[in-house]
Amino acid sequence: MAFRNLTAEETAALEQNGCWCGDWSQVEVKEGFRTHNIRNVQFSGKIRIGLLQKQFVAQGGVPKTAGLYNATIHNCTIGDDVYINQIKNQLANYDIEEEVLIENVDALSVTGDSSFGNGVRVAVLNETGGREIAMYNDLSAHTAYLMAFYRHRPELIRHMMDMVDDYAKSMRSDRGRIGRAAHLVNCRTLLNINIGPAAEIEGIYRLTNGSINSCAEDPAYIGPGVIAEDFITSCGSVVTESTMISKCFVGQGTVLGKQYSAENSVFFANCQGFHGEACSIFAGPYTVSHHKSTLLIAGYYSFLNAGSGSNQSNHMYKLGPIHQGVVERGSKTTSDSYLLWPAKIGAFSLVMGRHYRNPDTSALPFSYLIENTDESYLAPAVNLRSIGTIRDARKWPRRDRRKSPELIDSIVFNLLSPYTIQKMLQGVAVLEDLKRTSGPASEYYMYNSVKITDSALERGIRIYRKGIVKFLGNGLVKKLETGSYNNEEEMRQVLQNSGPIGNGEWVDMAGLLVPKEVVLQFVEDVESGKICKASDLNALYRSWKDEYFTWAWNWIVPRLKSEVGLDVTVATAAELAAFVEDWKKAVVELDEMMYRDARKEFTLKSQTGFGIDGSADTRASDFENVRGEFNSHPAVTDILEHIDKKSKLAALVMERLERLG
Repeated sequence: MAFRNLTAEETAALEQNGCWCGDWSQVEVKEGFRTHNIRNVQFSGKIRIGLLQKQFVAQGGVPKTAGLYNATIHNCTIGDDVYINQIKNQLANYDIEEEVLIENVDALSVTGDSSFGNGVRVAVLNETGGREIAMYNDLSAHTAYLMAFYRHRPELIRHMMDMVDDYAKSMRSDRGRIGRAAHLVNCRTLLNINIGPAAEIEGIYRLTNGSINSCAEDPAYIGPGVIAEDFITSCGSVVTESTMISKCFVGQGTVLGKQYSAENSVFFANCQGFHGEACSIFAGPYTVSHHKSTLLIAGYYSFLNAGSGSNQSNHMYKLGPIHQGVVERGSKTTSDSYLLWPAKIGAFSLVMGRHYRNPDTSALPFSYLIENTDESYLAPAVNLRSIGTIRDARKWPRRDRRKSPELIDSIVFNLLSPYTIQKMLQGVAVLEDLKRTSGPASEYYMYNSVKITDSALERGIRIYRKGIVKFLGNGLVKKLETGSYNNEEEMRQVLQNSGPIGNGEWVDMAGLLVPKEVVLQFVEDVESGKICKASDLNALYRSWKDEYFTWAWNWIVPRLKSEVGLDVTVATAAELAAFVEDWKKAVVELDEMMYRDARKEFTLKSQTGFGIDGSADTRASDFENVRGEFNSHPAVTDILEHIDKKSKLAALVMERLERLG
């Protein structure tokens, strides 16, 4: 609907309502405009006003009518059914979409040309610079990973920075935007802020130079006491409870609250930060820190659970805070744990105690890194038998808070994958090499500044091998279960891979598991200019995620041959059946290890503190009523059901194979 100038009668009515404007010809309205719900407003600059007719009920059941009340408004376009009341200073240079509510706000202004946080450099890992990530609205963990870690490809970095700068230029404006149905209530100062549809902004102290991306399906929330500058938040994100952030990206579904403090840090999908502090961190998906005394600094994490008092040091008091650390996916740090950077911790590891000797355990995933008398000891592979590891892997998909129609981060949740299994293969090689070179009489072995006892080494080899067989068998059995075949030739055809992509090394790009060759081809395409727009990147990552199982099978086929001697191109049904039996045995043995691990949580020692005023019988009864019976606990029943399910699946597949003979 077109806008028109005010009539003389409308101008007079507005002035009668306490409104003022130095030049009423600069105020335009839609046909059907009414003056009764515009009161005590001072207009200046170019003003456009939509139809203000909607009746609604505010919090507490208070009836209200769309309109403009008690405000100073400069150079704004105001959409239909907007409610603006009590602007203490000014509302300036904004395009306000339909059904927006703004009430009791000190100042909401765009003060000049702004890109609203887009293009801001975030100095992750190295506080002094060198691994900067350029923020933009649709920044994914995977793009950030390449920016931060592929500095050995300067042409890639230059092109990616140029992409983001081009995007930032496209966002640059001297006018801000407030999306449809956004609410701003009881706020103080907002300067150079873009606000997405349906966003809820309540009680903030100060927001400067940022974008609050939001959508009706997954609104963003910025809550009381927040101070933020040079930032971008994503759909479904929550920043609240006096949190302070500076030069930060907050991904979809991420929650920062309870006075959390962060600077020069990026948080991707479903992270949580409460009470503590982050400085120059790369928080990949599901990085979680809940405790006041926890500091995460100069590190790369994903799927991390940081215990209370977890801390790291990046400063040697020589050349400044230049050291960095990598904690690979799925790891945990216990209470009062400490790591001296530089260090690299293998995937799905547990870090307990204080470690000063820069350990590198990346080739030994699923391990315990434990302090003992100021020494760092490693127990390889033992986390594969931990009930906690399986519980974490199963809970992550269920705790995905993202509801946006477009998920920015492409996450592969699989616990066992080509990425982790290649690490386990490497781990077996490392442990066997240590054993071979150190001699049979060694009580412990030194590896990258950690000690591994002889018994831990032998146990690690055994558990890794079970895990390898489990994963390879998972892929094979799935193919045999779902494939259509009536003879051995058709069976072998079902087991063919789809090509060479994926049969080499894999990498974890901050939650996205992908063949390294695919990443390197992408790097070359960016460097050559074949890929040149930031808006094209996330669709590519989604396509990689969609290919995960195809590429994973391409990786499994040659490992079946090299690791267990099974060549699926010539294998007989009997050979496959024999391996399926080995697979079932490995699966059951690992599940039984987890079952025994879970039982530890139900021992008499675990009942300490229960039945506080009663006898031993009272203690047992209290424990059972609070924690439940061991055999009925969800984690335990999951294990038992998994054993039964996999045993039946093995029997089904072997029956199909026997019929071929």
